[in-house]
Amino acid sequence: MSSEAVRAVDRFAWYSEQVRQYIFPITLSTPYTSDFRSEVSALQLDTMQVVHFTFPPLQAARTARHIRRLDPDGYQLGWIRRGAVGVTQLRSDAFVGTGDMVFFDTSHPLEADIRSKDAMAEITVLRIPRNALSLPAAQADRLLARPLAPDGVSGSLLQQHLNTLVARASELGPAEAHRLGAITTALVASFAADRLDRAEHVPSEARTTVLRAQINAFINRHLGNPELRPAAIAAHHHISLRSLHALFRHEPVTVSATIRHRRLERCRADLADPRMRDQPIAALAARWGLLVPAEFSRAFRAAYGMSPSEYRAEATRPQPSARGHKPSCTHPQADPPNRRHDESSQSRGSC
Repeated sequence: MSSEAVRAVDRFAWYSEQVRQYIFPITLSTPYTSDFRSEVSALQLDTMQVVHFTFPPLQAARTARHIRRLDPDGYQLGWIRRGAVGVTQLRSDAFVGTGDMVFFDTSHPLEADIRSKDAMAEITVLRIPRNALSLPAAQADRLLARPLAPDGVSGSLLQQHLNTLVARASELGPAEAHRLGAITTALVASFAADRLDRAEHVPSEARTTVLRAQINAFINRHLGNPELRPAAIAAHHHISLRSLHALFRHEPVTVSATIRHRRLERCRADLADPRMRDQPIAALAARWGLLVPAEFSRAFRAAYGMSPSEYRAEATRPQPSARGHKPSCTHPQADPPNRRHDESSQSRGSC
Protein backbone atom coordinates (compact mmCIF):
# COMPACT_ATOMS: atom_id res chain seq x y z
CA MET A 1 0.00 0.00 0.00
CA SER A 2 1.30 3.43 -0.90
CA SER A 3 0.35 6.96 0.12
CA GLU A 4 0.52 7.87 -3.58
CA ALA A 5 -3.06 6.61 -3.78
CA VAL A 6 -4.34 9.57 -1.73
CA ARG A 7 -4.04 13.34 -2.01
CA ALA A 8 -0.81 14.91 -0.76
CA VAL A 9 -2.56 16.76 2.08
CA ASP A 10 -4.17 13.51 3.27
CA ARG A 11 -1.08 11.32 3.18
CA PHE A 12 0.03 11.79 6.78
CA ALA A 13 -3.47 11.03 8.07
CA TRP A 14 -3.52 7.93 5.83
CA TYR A 15 -0.18 6.72 7.21
CA SER A 16 -1.23 7.39 10.80
CA GLU A 17 -4.28 5.22 10.25
CA GLN A 18 -2.14 2.38 8.85
CA VAL A 19 0.09 2.49 11.94
CA ARG A 20 -2.94 2.42 14.25
CA GLN A 21 -4.38 -0.50 12.31
CA TYR A 22 -1.26 -2.65 11.99
CA ILE A 23 0.65 -1.68 15.14
CA PHE A 24 -1.49 -0.01 17.86
CA PRO A 25 -3.00 3.41 18.75
CA ILE A 26 -0.23 5.98 18.94
CA THR A 27 0.28 9.70 18.39
CA LEU A 28 2.56 10.63 15.49
CA SER A 29 4.07 14.02 14.63
CA THR A 30 6.29 15.12 11.76
CA PRO A 31 7.39 18.27 9.91
CA TYR A 32 6.36 16.58 6.62
CA THR A 33 2.58 16.76 7.02
CA SER A 34 2.05 18.62 3.74
CA ASP A 35 3.19 15.63 1.67
CA PHE A 36 4.00 12.53 3.71
CA ARG A 37 5.10 9.93 1.16
CA SER A 38 5.11 6.45 2.64
CA GLU A 39 4.57 2.76 1.95
CA VAL A 40 3.18 -0.02 4.14
CA SER A 41 3.08 -3.78 3.53
CA ALA A 42 1.77 -6.46 5.90
CA LEU A 43 2.03 -10.25 6.00
CA GLN A 44 0.10 -12.55 8.35
CA LEU A 45 2.01 -15.61 9.62
CA ASP A 46 -0.33 -17.66 11.75
CA THR A 47 -0.47 -15.72 15.06
CA MET A 48 2.39 -13.40 14.08
CA GLN A 49 2.44 -10.51 11.64
CA VAL A 50 5.25 -8.84 9.71
CA VAL A 51 4.73 -5.19 8.74
CA HIS A 52 7.20 -3.20 6.65
CA PHE A 53 7.18 0.63 6.73
CA THR A 54 8.94 3.23 4.59
CA PHE A 55 8.35 6.84 5.70
CA PRO A 56 9.94 10.26 6.41
CA PRO A 57 11.30 11.10 9.89
CA LEU A 58 8.72 11.40 12.66
CA GLN A 59 8.15 11.25 16.40
CA ALA A 60 5.84 8.75 18.10
CA ALA A 61 4.33 8.62 21.60
CA ARG A 62 2.17 5.86 23.06
CA THR A 63 0.61 6.82 26.38
CA ALA A 64 -1.41 5.05 29.06
CA ARG A 65 -4.51 6.48 27.40
CA HIS A 66 -3.60 4.79 24.12
CA ILE A 67 -3.02 1.52 25.96
CA ARG A 68 -6.45 1.69 27.63
CA ARG A 69 -7.99 2.25 24.22
CA LEU A 70 -6.39 -0.83 22.68
CA ASP A 71 -3.60 -3.14 23.85
CA PRO A 72 -2.61 -6.08 21.60
CA ASP A 73 -0.95 -7.50 24.74
CA GLY A 74 2.24 -8.64 23.11
CA TYR A 75 5.72 -7.71 21.98
CA GLN A 76 7.02 -6.05 18.86
CA LEU A 77 10.45 -6.50 17.36
CA GLY A 78 11.59 -3.66 15.12
CA TRP A 79 14.44 -4.08 12.65
CA ILE A 80 15.86 -0.68 11.62
CA ARG A 81 16.64 -1.15 7.94
CA ARG A 82 17.41 2.52 7.27
CA GLY A 83 17.59 5.45 9.67
CA ALA A 84 17.91 5.48 13.46
CA VAL A 85 15.56 5.51 16.44
CA GLY A 86 15.88 7.15 19.84
CA VAL A 87 13.54 5.17 22.07
CA THR A 88 12.32 5.23 25.69
CA GLN A 89 10.28 2.52 27.40
CA LEU A 90 10.09 1.21 30.96
CA ARG A 91 13.06 3.21 32.30
CA SER A 92 15.23 2.25 29.34
CA ASP A 93 16.63 4.80 26.88
CA ALA A 94 18.53 3.78 23.79
CA PHE A 95 19.73 4.90 20.39
CA VAL A 96 19.13 2.15 17.84
CA GLY A 97 21.05 2.56 14.60
CA THR A 98 20.71 1.14 11.12
CA GLY A 99 20.92 -2.65 11.10
CA ASP A 100 20.05 -3.16 14.77
CA MET A 101 16.83 -4.50 16.27
CA VAL A 102 14.78 -3.35 19.26
CA PHE A 103 12.01 -4.90 21.39
CA PHE A 104 8.87 -3.09 22.56
CA ASP A 105 6.06 -4.14 24.90
CA THR A 106 2.60 -3.00 23.78
CA SER A 107 1.42 -2.72 27.41
CA HIS A 108 3.88 0.01 28.43
CA PRO A 109 4.09 3.67 27.33
CA LEU A 110 6.60 4.33 24.59
CA GLU A 111 8.41 7.31 23.03
CA ALA A 112 10.36 7.14 19.79
CA ASP A 113 12.17 9.67 17.61
CA ILE A 114 12.80 8.18 14.17
CA ARG A 115 15.26 9.95 11.89
CA SER A 116 17.11 9.29 8.66
CA LYS A 117 19.79 11.31 6.91
CA ASP A 118 18.49 9.84 3.63
CA ALA A 119 15.09 11.49 4.32
CA MET A 120 13.27 8.13 4.32
CA ALA A 121 13.37 5.63 7.18
CA GLU A 122 12.69 1.94 6.65
CA ILE A 123 11.62 -0.39 9.46
CA THR A 124 10.33 -3.96 9.57
CA VAL A 125 8.13 -4.69 12.60
CA LEU A 126 7.29 -8.18 13.80
CA ARG A 127 4.18 -8.43 16.00
CA ILE A 128 4.63 -11.21 18.55
CA PRO A 129 2.02 -12.73 20.90
CA ARG A 130 3.15 -12.50 24.52
CA ASN A 131 3.25 -16.26 25.02
CA ALA A 132 5.43 -16.81 21.93
CA LEU A 133 8.66 -15.88 23.73
CA SER A 134 8.09 -18.25 26.65
CA LEU A 135 9.95 -15.81 28.90
CA PRO A 136 8.92 -14.47 32.32
CA ALA A 137 7.87 -10.82 32.10
CA ALA A 138 10.78 -9.70 34.30
CA GLN A 139 13.29 -11.25 31.89
CA ALA A 140 11.56 -9.98 28.76
CA ASP A 141 11.51 -6.46 30.24
CA ARG A 142 15.32 -6.49 30.29
CA LEU A 143 15.27 -6.55 26.49
CA LEU A 144 12.96 -3.56 26.04
CA ALA A 145 14.21 -0.39 24.33
CA ARG A 146 17.78 -1.64 23.95
CA PRO A 147 19.80 -1.93 20.72
CA LEU A 148 20.07 -5.62 19.78
CA ALA A 149 22.59 -6.46 17.07
CA PRO A 150 21.31 -9.31 14.84
CA ASP A 151 24.64 -11.14 14.97
CA GLY A 152 25.49 -14.65 16.09
CA VAL A 153 23.67 -17.65 14.65
CA SER A 154 20.17 -16.82 15.87
CA GLY A 155 20.45 -13.14 14.97
CA SER A 156 21.77 -13.82 11.47
CA LEU A 157 19.09 -16.43 10.80
CA LEU A 158 16.33 -14.12 12.01
CA GLN A 159 17.62 -11.25 9.89
CA GLN A 160 17.80 -13.40 6.74
CA HIS A 161 14.37 -14.84 7.49
CA LEU A 162 12.71 -11.42 7.84
CA ASN A 163 14.48 -10.15 4.74
CA THR A 164 13.15 -13.07 2.70
CA LEU A 165 9.62 -12.67 4.06
CA VAL A 166 9.50 -8.99 3.12
CA ALA A 167 11.02 -9.52 -0.32
CA ARG A 168 8.85 -12.52 -1.30
CA ALA A 169 5.63 -11.97 0.65
CA SER A 170 3.53 -11.95 -2.53
CA GLU A 171 4.57 -15.55 -3.28
CA LEU A 172 3.26 -17.00 -0.01
CA GLY A 173 0.05 -18.99 0.14
CA PRO A 174 -2.04 -19.41 3.33
CA ALA A 175 -0.70 -22.90 4.18
CA GLU A 176 2.95 -21.89 3.78
CA ALA A 177 2.40 -18.67 5.72
CA HIS A 178 0.90 -20.73 8.56
CA ARG A 179 3.93 -23.04 8.64
CA LEU A 180 6.37 -20.11 8.49
CA GLY A 181 4.65 -18.61 11.53
CA ALA A 182 5.97 -21.46 13.69
CA ILE A 183 9.48 -21.03 12.26
CA THR A 184 9.38 -17.28 12.86
CA THR A 185 8.25 -17.80 16.47
CA ALA A 186 11.12 -20.20 17.11
CA LEU A 187 13.70 -17.82 15.61
CA VAL A 188 12.47 -14.86 17.66
CA ALA A 189 12.43 -16.92 20.87
CA SER A 190 15.97 -18.14 20.19
CA PHE A 191 17.16 -14.61 19.42
CA ALA A 192 15.63 -13.23 22.64
CA ALA A 193 17.08 -16.03 24.78
CA ASP A 194 20.51 -15.54 23.23
CA ARG A 195 20.47 -11.83 24.04
CA LEU A 196 19.49 -12.53 27.64
CA ASP A 197 22.32 -15.06 27.98
CA ARG A 198 24.76 -12.51 26.62
CA ALA A 199 23.58 -9.92 29.12
CA GLU A 200 24.27 -12.36 31.96
CA HIS A 201 27.88 -12.75 30.83
CA VAL A 202 28.68 -9.10 30.18
CA PRO A 203 31.44 -8.01 32.62
CA SER A 204 30.22 -5.76 35.42
CA GLU A 205 32.61 -2.99 34.33
CA ALA A 206 31.06 -2.99 30.85
CA ARG A 207 27.54 -2.87 32.29
CA THR A 208 28.58 0.05 34.49
CA THR A 209 30.04 1.91 31.49
CA VAL A 210 26.86 1.38 29.47
CA LEU A 211 24.63 2.48 32.35
CA ARG A 212 26.70 5.61 32.93
CA ALA A 213 26.47 6.47 29.22
CA GLN A 214 22.70 5.96 29.29
CA ILE A 215 22.36 8.22 32.32
CA ASN A 216 24.50 10.94 30.73
CA ALA A 217 22.37 10.79 27.57
CA PHE A 218 19.21 10.97 29.70
CA ILE A 219 20.51 14.06 31.51
CA ASN A 220 21.30 15.79 28.21
CA ARG A 221 17.82 15.08 26.84
CA HIS A 222 16.02 16.38 29.92
CA LEU A 223 18.03 19.45 30.92
CA GLY A 224 15.00 21.65 30.25
CA ASN A 225 12.90 19.78 32.81
CA PRO A 226 13.06 21.57 36.20
CA GLU A 227 12.26 18.24 37.89
CA LEU A 228 15.51 16.68 36.66
CA ARG A 229 17.13 15.68 39.96
CA PRO A 230 19.26 12.74 41.10
CA ALA A 231 16.26 10.97 42.67
CA ALA A 232 14.28 11.19 39.41
CA ILE A 233 17.27 9.95 37.39
CA ALA A 234 17.76 6.98 39.72
CA ALA A 235 14.07 6.07 39.63
CA HIS A 236 13.96 6.27 35.83
CA HIS A 237 16.89 3.86 35.51
CA HIS A 238 15.58 1.54 38.22
CA ILE A 239 18.58 1.94 40.51
CA SER A 240 18.95 3.30 44.03
CA LEU A 241 20.09 6.86 44.71
CA ARG A 242 23.19 5.42 46.39
CA SER A 243 24.01 3.43 43.24
CA LEU A 244 23.61 6.54 41.10
CA HIS A 245 26.07 8.50 43.24
CA ALA A 246 28.46 5.54 43.17
CA LEU A 247 28.42 5.61 39.36
CA PHE A 248 29.65 9.23 39.47
CA ARG A 249 32.21 8.62 42.22
CA HIS A 250 35.11 8.72 39.75
CA GLU A 251 33.66 11.57 37.66
CA PRO A 252 35.06 15.11 38.04
CA VAL A 253 31.83 16.36 39.68
CA THR A 254 28.71 14.99 41.37
CA VAL A 255 25.41 14.23 39.62
CA SER A 256 23.84 17.50 40.78
CA ALA A 257 26.90 19.49 39.72
CA THR A 258 26.86 17.75 36.34
CA ILE A 259 23.25 18.82 35.76
CA ARG A 260 23.98 22.40 36.88
CA HIS A 261 27.12 22.69 34.74
CA ARG A 262 25.40 21.40 31.59
CA ARG A 263 22.47 23.75 32.12
CA LEU A 264 24.80 26.69 32.55
CA GLU A 265 26.70 25.69 29.41
CA ARG A 266 23.46 25.65 27.42
CA CYS A 267 22.55 29.06 28.82
CA ARG A 268 26.00 30.43 28.01
CA ALA A 269 25.64 29.22 24.40
CA ASP A 270 22.24 30.89 24.12
CA LEU A 271 23.55 34.16 25.55
CA ALA A 272 26.31 34.21 22.93
CA ASP A 273 23.89 33.48 20.09
CA PRO A 274 23.03 36.71 18.19
CA ARG A 275 19.74 35.17 17.12
CA MET A 276 18.61 35.12 20.76
CA ARG A 277 19.72 38.66 21.57
CA ASP A 278 16.11 39.83 22.05
CA GLN A 279 15.17 36.96 24.37
CA PRO A 280 15.03 37.90 28.08
CA ILE A 281 17.81 36.31 30.08
CA ALA A 282 15.31 34.82 32.52
CA ALA A 283 13.52 33.10 29.61
CA LEU A 284 16.77 31.59 28.35
CA ALA A 285 17.54 30.27 31.81
CA ALA A 286 14.04 28.83 32.25
CA ARG A 287 14.43 27.07 28.90
CA TRP A 288 17.11 24.93 30.56
CA GLY A 289 15.32 24.29 33.84
CA LEU A 290 16.72 27.25 35.82
CA LEU A 291 13.57 28.97 36.99
CA VAL A 292 14.83 31.35 39.71
CA PRO A 293 16.64 34.31 38.06
CA ALA A 294 18.60 35.30 41.17
CA GLU A 295 19.92 31.77 41.70
CA PHE A 296 20.79 31.49 38.02
CA SER A 297 22.70 34.79 38.09
CA ARG A 298 24.71 33.74 41.16
CA ALA A 299 25.55 30.33 39.69
CA PHE A 300 26.54 31.88 36.35
CA ARG A 301 28.84 34.44 37.98
CA ALA A 302 30.42 31.75 40.15
CA ALA A 303 31.08 29.60 37.09
CA TYR A 304 32.23 32.22 34.57
CA GLY A 305 33.34 35.25 36.61
CA MET A 306 30.72 37.65 35.27
CA SER A 307 26.95 38.13 35.27
CA PRO A 308 24.79 36.72 32.44
CA SER A 309 24.13 40.23 31.10
CA GLU A 310 27.84 41.08 31.12
CA TYR A 311 28.66 37.87 29.33
CA ARG A 312 25.97 38.49 26.69
CA ALA A 313 27.23 42.03 26.08
CA GLU A 314 30.81 40.85 25.66
CA ALA A 315 29.98 37.77 23.59
CA THR A 316 27.74 39.61 21.12
CA ARG A 317 29.91 42.76 20.81
CA PRO A 318 30.97 43.28 17.17
CA GLN A 319 34.60 42.24 16.71
CA PRO A 320 36.98 44.91 15.31
CA SER A 321 39.01 44.20 12.23
CA ALA A 322 42.28 42.41 12.98
CA ARG A 323 44.29 44.93 10.90
CA GLY A 324 45.63 47.86 12.86
CA HIS A 325 44.55 46.59 16.27
CA LYS A 326 46.52 45.15 19.12
CA PRO A 327 45.60 41.68 20.24
CA SER A 328 43.08 41.75 23.03
CA CYS A 329 43.60 40.21 26.41
CA THR A 330 42.56 36.62 26.85
CA HIS A 331 40.10 35.65 29.52
CA PRO A 332 40.48 32.70 31.82
CA GLN A 333 38.54 29.63 30.75
CA ALA A 334 35.91 28.77 33.30
CA ASP A 335 35.93 25.40 34.99
CA PRO A 336 32.77 23.42 35.59
CA PRO A 337 31.15 24.29 38.93
CA ASN A 338 32.67 22.50 41.94
CA ARG A 339 35.66 21.25 39.94
CA ARG A 340 38.97 21.77 41.72
CA HIS A 341 41.62 23.63 39.76
CA ASP A 342 45.12 25.01 40.07
CA GLU A 343 44.62 28.75 40.45
CA SER A 344 48.20 29.44 39.54
CA SER A 345 47.75 27.98 36.08
CA GLN A 346 44.05 28.35 35.19
CA SER A 347 42.60 31.40 36.90
CA ARG A 348 44.81 34.05 35.24
CA GLY A 349 44.29 35.57 31.86
CA SER A 350 47.10 37.02 29.77
CA CYS A 351 47.71 39.88 27.43
